[in-house]
Amino acid sequence: MLLGEHEHTIDDKNRLTLPARFREELAGGVVVTRGMDGCLYAYPAADWRERFLARVAELDPLQREGRKLQRHFFSGASEAELDRQGRIMIPSALLKYAGLSRDVVVAGVSDHIEIWDREAWWRELNEVEGSAEHVAERLAAQRD
Repeated sequence: MLLGEHEHTIDDKNRLTLPARFREELAGGVVVTRGMDGCLYAYPAADWRERFLARVAELDPLQREGRKLQRHFFSGASEAELDRQGRIMIPSALLKYAGLSRDVVVAGVSDHIEIWDREAWWRELNEVEGSAEHVAERLAAQRD
């Protein structure tokens, strides 16, 4: 399970050193793609195929919304292997999409990681912390 938030940097060659505690789970390869809310998603390659790919591939390509989501995730996806230092290369197009420069936050979100511009991460976190209780109550009410 991928958990925790870690401050890291992207070097001049667009390489991101992944947190040491994530490397074993990501040793079989990583798929990095556009995420939601202005970040990148990175999945262990096996989980990408078994979980994420299966869900998004199920979307109906004859429906506009299905096509849009498939394009969003698949057209930007890039496979990467960890090098000896635990780094992955992030394509320029993905860096641009998420507004990433040097300082980033790598956040474990259970089955994947999110890669955020550090300032954007703190803004997102402040927003989440301000509304988490209300969201939790609404979601709990929907289950009843």
